[in-house]
Amino acid sequence: MTNTGRHAVNLDGWTLSDRADHTYSFKDLRLDGRSTVRVHTGTGRDTRHDVYQDRRAYVWNNGADQATLRNDRDRIIDTASWGRNHH
Repeated sequence: MTNTGRHAVNLDGWTLSDRADHTYSFKDLRLDGRSTVRVHTGTGRDTRHDVYQDRRAYVWNNGADQATLRNDRDRIIDTASWGRNHH
């Protein structure tokens, strides 16, 4: 996930979910302007550049899926779709 703006964003309480409603909640993460954080499905130690959902099974469907980013007020900020059924 990339912050394309110039200003940092506090992602505390923001969520990233797929079509099956697997949801990851960001905690205590400030994403600087023009920087990227990778969201991993598996387990690991969170850093400024990598966060982990601590799941044992894959979340993202490689055939067709959609990622939805919502802010701490549950407002959709962005979506990304891929695969057969994206629009």
